[in-house]
Amino acid sequence: MTKNSKTIVLTGATSGLGLATMQGLADEGHRLIGVARSPEKIAAAEKSLREAHPDVELNFLRADLSSQSQIRNLAEEVEGVLRLWGLDHLDVLVNNAGAVTSWYAQTEDGYERQFAVNHLAPFLLTHLLLPDLQKAPKGRVLTVSSGSHRHTRVHWKDVMLSRHYGTLRAYKQSKLANVLFTYELNRRLGPESKVRAYAVDPGLVNTQIGAKDTSGFVKWFWGRRSRHGNPPEIAAETSIYLACRSSIPYHDQWYWKECHPIPPSPYSSKPEAAKRLWQLSARLCGIEEDLKTE
Repeated sequence: MTKNSKTIVLTGATSGLGLATMQGLADEGHRLIGVARSPEKIAAAEKSLREAHPDVELNFLRADLSSQSQIRNLAEEVEGVLRLWGLDHLDVLVNNAGAVTSWYAQTEDGYERQFAVNHLAPFLLTHLLLPDLQKAPKGRVLTVSSGSHRHTRVHWKDVMLSRHYGTLRAYKQSKLANVLFTYELNRRLGPESKVRAYAVDPGLVNTQIGAKDTSGFVKWFWGRRSRHGNPPEIAAETSIYLACRSSIPYHDQWYWKECHPIPPSPYSSKPEAAKRLWQLSARLCGIEEDLKTE
């Protein structure tokens, strides 16, 4: 480890884009806390990373991010690892985990699963770990979104899509929520905050995310489409860049693709939509709406 090593938490860390990001961050010599829900995948990923990087400080934590109680336990476990390592801060949180489901499914908290995993989980985990991020010299929150956030909107009258569910409809809305969350988090923290949030667009990635909890046409379509995507190692480069770089240019640009800032959709920069989603998310997560700023 070097004096410039950062401490980084990354969700969805055992396969696809998440594992590739973990490998890239390990190459850079950073301390890593990976989060995933499968014990078997955790064991395999940890073995692979330790063999390739025996000197990297590494810890894996298990959590199902569809469960808010498990997210709260996860935050406590992260803080336990920080204390174990003798640290008083967290440098980077990478909200990478995502879900795609063919059918309408409710979580144990009663929320549509894609919305819960893809948006509410990053929203809640960021809030819980924010005090640790604010103690870092330059704290960063990276949330993996998608170009799918374009040409969609939040379905305010039926956010959970319980009446008109569609796989792509739910996925696109959740990815739009990631961008709105990033916009509003930066606005609420303010320009003088030591914590900066970024939405990451990895482009089309050749992974199995769309085949895990899908069936029929959706599974077939995802497999056919993803074959044309970039390998995870290429898609991970933007997250690695934003996590590792000591100083990031274009300070006022917060949506990034291919290691450069690009404009998000016009809807995702609407203050009224971002504020409304924040208020809804805070209520659904049972937390105070306002942030504790530095």
